[in-house]
Amino acid sequence: MELRKLTDIEIGTVATIDSFTDEETSILLLEMGCLPGESIEISNIAPLGDPIAIKVSGYKLSLRKKEAATILVR
Repeated sequence: MELRKLTDIEIGTVATIDSFTDEETSILLLEMGCLPGESIEISNIAPLGDPIAIKVSGYKLSLRKKEAATILVR
């Protein structure tokens, strides 16, 4: 299965976190529960596209589009 950025999947699609493209941002995301192998789903996108609400590790998290784009999913 090909890897895609989290920002490239549609609302409601469930994907699995594979890796990150930015090491600095990945540390923050890991601390917030965005671990490789974890299921992730985009639940909402703000009208102007930023921020993005995701469901991960049993809770909702709001990310800037720039941060979400660093998450690679399969």
